Amino acid sequence: MGLLMTKKNKITEQEALELHACGRPGKLEIIATKPLITQRDLSLAYSPGVAAPCKEIEKDPEKAYDYTAKGNLVAVISNGTAVLGLGNIGALASKPVMEGKSVLFKRFADIDSIDLEIDTENVDDFVNAVSLLEPSFGGINLEDIKAPECFLIEKALKEKMNIPVFHDDQHGTAIITLAAFINALHLTNRKIENTKIVVNGAGAAAIACVELLKNYGVKNENVILCDRIGVIYKGRANLNPWKQKHAIDTKTRNLADAIKGADVFLGLSSKETVSQDMVKSMANKPIIFAMANPTPEIMPEEVKAVRPDAIIATGRADYPNQVNNVVGFPYIFRGALDVRAPKITEEMKIAAAEAISQLAREDVPDEVADAYSGQRLKYGSEYIIPAPFDPRLISRVPSAVAKAAQIGGIARKPITDYLLYERQLLNRLDPTVGTFQLINDKVRRSPKTVVFAEGEEEKMIRAAVAYVNNDYGKAILVGSEEHVQKKLEDLGLELPDNISIHNAALSKHNELYRNYLYERLQRQGFLLRDIQRMVHHDRHIFGACMVHFGHADGMITGLTRSYKDVLNDIQYVIDPKEGSIPVGVSLCVQRGKTLFIADDSIHERPSSEELAEIAIQAAQAAKKMGHEPRVAFLSYSNFGNPKGKTPVRIREAVKILEKRSDIDFEFDGEMSVDVALNPHIRQLYPFCKLTGSANVLITPGLHSASISSELLRNLSQGTFIGPLLFGLKKAVQIVPRDANVSELITMALLAAHEACSK
Repeated sequence: MGLLMTKKNKITEQEALELHACGRPGKLEIIATKPLITQRDLSLAYSPGVAAPCKEIEKDPEKAYDYTAKGNLVAVISNGTAVLGLGNIGALASKPVMEGKSVLFKRFADIDSIDLEIDTENVDDFVNAVSLLEPSFGGINLEDIKAPECFLIEKALKEKMNIPVFHDDQHGTAIITLAAFINALHLTNRKIENTKIVVNGAGAAAIACVELLKNYGVKNENVILCDRIGVIYKGRANLNPWKQKHAIDTKTRNLADAIKGADVFLGLSSKETVSQDMVKSMANKPIIFAMANPTPEIMPEEVKAVRPDAIIATGRADYPNQVNNVVGFPYIFRGALDVRAPKITEEMKIAAAEAISQLAREDVPDEVADAYSGQRLKYGSEYIIPAPFDPRLISRVPSAVAKAAQIGGIARKPITDYLLYERQLLNRLDPTVGTFQLINDKVRRSPKTVVFAEGEEEKMIRAAVAYVNNDYGKAILVGSEEHVQKKLEDLGLELPDNISIHNAALSKHNELYRNYLYERLQRQGFLLRDIQRMVHHDRHIFGACMVHFGHADGMITGLTRSYKDVLNDIQYVIDPKEGSIPVGVSLCVQRGKTLFIADDSIHERPSSEELAEIAIQAAQAAKKMGHEPRVAFLSYSNFGNPKGKTPVRIREAVKILEKRSDIDFEFDGEMSVDVALNPHIRQLYPFCKLTGSANVLITPGLHSASISSELLRNLSQGTFIGPLLFGLKKAVQIVPRDANVSELITMALLAAHEACSK
């Protein structure tokens, strides 16, 4: 099976194909934002009601931003002539990439986006096709178009269109490069007007970087641009207009000569084009941005071996200082759209770069630091660019871009209160998704060994292979080696080095596990032979013993038996945390909002004390996912109306929390679901302590929690995760019996992450 991978993220081609093909094919869909249930709904949304906004827009075209999605809609457009590392693969084959770019707009900046693939390499035809789409969109993101056509296309579209046109391959790279450059100069005490730069590569991204650096203050004569032939100097034959613009008077003719004494090397070319001798010849404290992907012009460790004083950035995620466009383009468009700017100016690009660079100099948020195994990231040579999942990017960068547009006089909808605007930006994104990426990063930095207890199951085997291929750690499959190897053969997979197979009946630890369990269970009616049978034949118990004794860090199981039975087996081995109880919490992530539902897997009719503890653990789960918990104790009644026996138990739970001095989250109840989630109905109860809609729902019992969770799982079009198991001394997760491979990997990742904290 083929592999698509970087050092940090290994995935198989089959996994990628399955993701794109499963369920609704592709990565995008269109969802109506208004109710369309009744005939009246249809009459308002379409004929005859739709005529009213049409007439208003005819009178004032700016009204399109008020009555349509135009103001939050960006088109990602390509002709497929320079796609990633695949080259000219054509418009249709580029569609998965363009869909992916559209997904990034939504994920990072809450911008709706649609991909358009234009099937032509003719510049005029491409320009005409795109320019005629102006009424439909608030902005145009050009993507993966080869040079020099990309320069001609962007220039023509900017002249024709009155909405932002942005070629991210050029300007996104340039903006992040400038942000890193600003901080590198600061750390090495250089003055920009004296800084000498050598650029290797003269394509779209390299030229955009050079132009933005010069606009920021780098002197023209201090930049030497090189291409495959050598130095671009005045008088050199066969230079296109874009290269000619940056030709300078110089006697140097090759990269090795040009780089001597240079302060900065900027690489946007190809692998292994820079040698250690070249690096040695640079000035003190050299700045080296080697951004060829996936292999840089020179690897960071090669640079450090000869110049430990160097500041290094690459395009890779597995080294410090990744020049990643996702730190820029979503937020730049967000700011431009919000002030209805007709274009993205040089001043707006520089404002974005300065905001990004400034962010790297500030204290790093706990959630980002936590992803680096608790290491406090600090501004310095290995941290000059903010992490891509820094939650502050969404408020800082759009705000800076919007201000620059306003100062430049091109904001058609000026912002009057920037503090309010930044708060609104922060509320656009659900922190859950970013938190999962931080969890992902943390586990990679502190890999863990996870037991896949039902190791003979096909889905468990595939999940274990993916777990180790993604560098999360080692995996243990519990089962017969013969059976597992046969399944691997049937799947066309080889057993990776970091996966081991443990047959419970043959384990060298059986006596240790048996003695431990017998001591725990002998006075609960279990004979020694019962314990021996359990250790030899029950994969859940064997796996739990491995985790208890530190022979593994965590475990996932649950595909073959009910949640209750599996949990019962695990609790023969592993105790709850001191003063705690096991709790199941499910997450429903839909359209930018996350709901935490508890307890939907364990406690049938929890007491008031148990409800209070469930609320505490569910609130902690929400905090771990980046949310400020607002806990609602649910019932059929609202604060005593109507009266009944069940609400009394819930009210007592609320009173228990009110008496505790260590509670640091909002909570209230009892209340119905509509009061918990609907702010208009909640206004009927002005004494309610929740300052916003609840995001943690505590149900009266297992029946209501399970029904609610399963309804959401089956009817929601969002992502459903869980139930997650909290409250045990060791990291164990029980998966749903219908879990797919992706869900198993997620649960294994969460078990590994929990193990990082134990």
